Amino acid sequence: MAQFEEVSQKSAVHPKPVGLVLQYGTAGFRTNSKQLDHVMFRMGLLATLRSKKTKATIGVMVTASHNPEEDNGVKLVDPMGEMVTPAWEVYATQLANAEQEELLTALKDVIEREAISMAQEASVFVGKDTRPSSDSLSQAVLDGVHALGGHNYGLVTTPQLHYMVCCQNTQGRYGEATVKGYYRKLSQAFIQLTKNVPNRTDDQKALLVDGANGIGALKVCEMETYLKNELQLSLFNDGSSGKLNHLCGADYVKVQQRAPKGVEMTAGERCCSYDGDADRIVYYYSGSAGRFHLLDGDKIATLISTYLKELLTQAGLDLQIAVVQTAYANGSSTQYLEDTMKVIVRCTKTGVKHLHHAAQEFDIGVYFEANGHGTVLFSKAAEEKIQKLAQDSNTNDERRRAALLLQNTVNLINQVADRRVIDTTDAERRTVSPAGLQEAIDSRVNKYRRARSFVRPSGTEDVVRVYAEADTQESADALAHEVSLAVYRLAGGVGEEPKSL
Repeated sequence: MAQFEEVSQKSAVHPKPVGLVLQYGTAGFRTNSKQLDHVMFRMGLLATLRSKKTKATIGVMVTASHNPEEDNGVKLVDPMGEMVTPAWEVYATQLANAEQEELLTALKDVIEREAISMAQEASVFVGKDTRPSSDSLSQAVLDGVHALGGHNYGLVTTPQLHYMVCCQNTQGRYGEATVKGYYRKLSQAFIQLTKNVPNRTDDQKALLVDGANGIGALKVCEMETYLKNELQLSLFNDGSSGKLNHLCGADYVKVQQRAPKGVEMTAGERCCSYDGDADRIVYYYSGSAGRFHLLDGDKIATLISTYLKELLTQAGLDLQIAVVQTAYANGSSTQYLEDTMKVIVRCTKTGVKHLHHAAQEFDIGVYFEANGHGTVLFSKAAEEKIQKLAQDSNTNDERRRAALLLQNTVNLINQVADRRVIDTTDAERRTVSPAGLQEAIDSRVNKYRRARSFVRPSGTEDVVRVYAEADTQESADALAHEVSLAVYRLAGGVGEEPKSL
């Protein structure tokens, strides 16, 4: 077929380094950008096949999120804006690792297994962030797409690409499939919500924004005019100088527990930080004594679920709301949600795909990883009940007002959703290999009060994540260091031993 001839020709322009092996994980492929040219081309091919299979638009996002500027990555977005299915993650790994002479065979294997009609038209949206390597790597994706047919969207945040794919595949029911449509839908809902806040002051409208020197900085500037001064933004780390995610961004603030470079906070001033592709956000402020306070994903989820539960009570709607957490969520937040707010808490494995799946089991599912990555999902039945009550002129004012606020909240939230030597069980709270590691962790945890610690292989980087919790920050830091040393020594750590904070 002529299509396969073109694939062969273009593949020669994007050759695979012999012996290089990569795996499609939670965040897709992510590594040093110099190793990704062939992967990008092949993901363009795979996205086109996925589009033909689903008879829908598929998204491809070129980004490495919070990773350093020299890294890059790629992930696929399925028709409703969700992450690609696990079976196709396997195809992605197989296609990326096929040696040059095996590529056509691997491609034809996917076509055969999935019974794909190559005559079916394909539509692929390609987005990219601001990394220096993103231009050439997104062009490699397009080369793969164009070998089999597709479309490019350009410079967008990851949530924007998810939004536009969903809009395209719902024929506009979710919204207008453009960046401007994204701005209009979210800003109008935000403005309607803020109209219901009594005595709102200019201080409450002000927000300091750390753009991580990334795509989020560009897009928040574009969106600001749509907000009509209901949110007054002061932008820092806007990409005009400074490197992406260097001494700034959500991950830096979360890990270092301090404000990013260039942001001078006064007491009580609200601040937030995006990551490199603007799909994570954390808030923070400085107290009167100058102490740094972080509102991470656990606190964001708690605030949102509390707000939603209050509105459901006021509206008199019998809808089941739950917060989905991982074992890495702060134990105090879990206790507060269950004991004080009487909200269902579901624990699942780490990774957005696990959180997202569990959240779909409830009328309203709230999930945020501690790093600020998350959303709220409303079931179709919940949306219909909220809409019906909001439009019912016979409903009393308080119930209808609460329903209208819920309706605006639905519109404001973008609901679409992003190492292996260690194996875990019990929602990643216990390790089963290598032998002896869990016992070593337990012995160290027992030295501290109200302590917990878990380790897991990262889904986004070639590292092991260590989580530690104790009654004081000093104890938590010490426990984290002791556990990281145990991991290094028992799991074959590479490089220097971990150092204490």
